Amino acid sequence: MSDTSSLTELAHFVGQSALASEDAVVRRQAVNAMVTRLNPGLKRRGVGELLAVVMALSARTRRMLMPHVEIELDVFSPAGFRAVRVTLPRRP
Repeated sequence: MSDTSSLTELAHFVGQSALASEDAVVRRQAVNAMVTRLNPGLKRRGVGELLAVVMALSARTRRMLMPHVEIELDVFSPAGFRAVRVTLPRRP
């Protein structure tokens, strides 16, 4: 039979964790290491990617702020009959 119980082993494990450290720098490094391991896709973005995001948000904002435009389009055949009917959903 073992002379240490599971609870004693758990207590030693928690006590050895860097997150239980008194030093704030050590705790911050431990958290940063966990985040890096959990999210390996996290990487620094290039200037081009950031510029693309800014441009996309700018275009979206501009479309939201601009007044809505309605275009009526009638296309007739040479015989005078309607050739094309385009129906687009109306915005509220």
